[in-house]
Amino acid sequence: MHIKRAKQEIEDTIEAYLMKDDQGRYLIPAIRQRPILLMGPPGIGKTQIMEQVARECGIALVSYTITHHTRQSAVGLPFIREKTYQGQKKSVTEYTMSEIIASVYEKMETTGLKEGILFIDEINCVSETLAPTMLQFLQCKTFGNQQVPEGWIIVAAGNPPEYNKSVREFDVVTLDRIKRIDVEENYEVWKEYAYRVQIHPAILAYLELRREYFYRMETTVDGRAFATARGWEDLSHLLKAYEKLGKQADREVVHQYIQHWKIAKDFANYLELYRKYRKDYGFEKILEGVYSSRSLEQLKYASFDERLSVVNMLNGQLAGKFLEWTRTDRYVSLLYDYLKKYREIMDLPAVIKNAVEVYEKLRKAEQLTRQDDRIWNRTLETLEQYGKQTAAEHLEGEAAFARVKEWFQQAVDLRQQVTEATLASLDHAFDFMEDAFGDSQEMVAFVAELNTNYYSVAFLKENDCDKYYRYNKKLLFDEQRQEILEELEELT
Repeated sequence: MHIKRAKQEIEDTIEAYLMKDDQGRYLIPAIRQRPILLMGPPGIGKTQIMEQVARECGIALVSYTITHHTRQSAVGLPFIREKTYQGQKKSVTEYTMSEIIASVYEKMETTGLKEGILFIDEINCVSETLAPTMLQFLQCKTFGNQQVPEGWIIVAAGNPPEYNKSVREFDVVTLDRIKRIDVEENYEVWKEYAYRVQIHPAILAYLELRREYFYRMETTVDGRAFATARGWEDLSHLLKAYEKLGKQADREVVHQYIQHWKIAKDFANYLELYRKYRKDYGFEKILEGVYSSRSLEQLKYASFDERLSVVNMLNGQLAGKFLEWTRTDRYVSLLYDYLKKYREIMDLPAVIKNAVEVYEKLRKAEQLTRQDDRIWNRTLETLEQYGKQTAAEHLEGEAAFARVKEWFQQAVDLRQQVTEATLASLDHAFDFMEDAFGDSQEMVAFVAELNTNYYSVAFLKENDCDKYYRYNKKLLFDEQRQEILEELEELT
């Protein structure tokens, strides 16, 4: 299955494992809570989804790559303790607490969360001395003589043997005690994630043209050559940093992340074209409704790759608008929630204190994404500014609340301005698409991307765009017609 489905399977399993009965006991006893084993190629997002799962389930996460550990760090160090058995003193070997189990308790202390995920990566690549410990861990949920705390779910990940020479096969006894999920790469699913985390638009535009290069794992005379989802994401971060520094990534730099020379060279060449297209067509101006007949004429005789690149780059430019709207909308919504609390208790300092406490609790529990953190900080700054301004004007009670409402209206007006600006940009983009391509496959690709981007979907759910609905309706109709034709072909 693809990684999105695997993520949902893990979340469903966690929900079932953490369900409690009327007496507060886990409905599925710990002995029946099978550890989850994710098996799949390297670099497709197995580790990445664990942070998302923990955050979305509201639980803690402790993550270890077990190949970095020795038997001592996993099991603990031995020491001698005297015990008395039937009146006789005996020297008994015991173990200090495993570093991994200790980390679970430390995480519980720092986050305040008593339930969580203990994630062990590369579990089937451990050393010979650690292999029995890993089998015991999966079968008995212990490291040495230390039990994994109740309420902590074990998730492990491994690579199939064709990707790693160090892989050890699990025996049937172990496999019969785990919940195994096999995962495979899937570009369409990754693309949804890529839009959400704002992968560099050049990468998205390129992979739309070269989907077969999204994930490659080949054995050559020079060794392994590969391109992975992890590589593309890490390269995206570098490209963004380079742009701010005024630097350019060449094929050698790209190859440091995409370790497949053919793909690295091809993408580096595309980067040059990407910069050229961005300069030639002026996508920022297009979203302002400004473009020349020369650009339209150039597209008329352009290759299919160039035409599709322009469509994808236009979508990439729009993505920034949708992201700005989403951030503004969430900021105003969160601010409104706290103004409702202010209305209830008429005590602005208490409301500000509560907001800070909630934020600190979420931050401490590691339940915030970078974007969430940004929105929370913006909200807290605004609330604190309200507090300072009302104090400076010596306002209290209803007078203070009325003044805060006036200031809040400015935030509402800002959201409206951002909404109108985003709608205008979308309309201008459709105008350009119509003039350049008309009702063509390029328009289909443009609308399809709007339906893929998490932020554009959120925007279009809340705001009407006549041109989008018109073309999207036709797109859905065409898809349904194609499905019917395929079904008829199967029957004949």
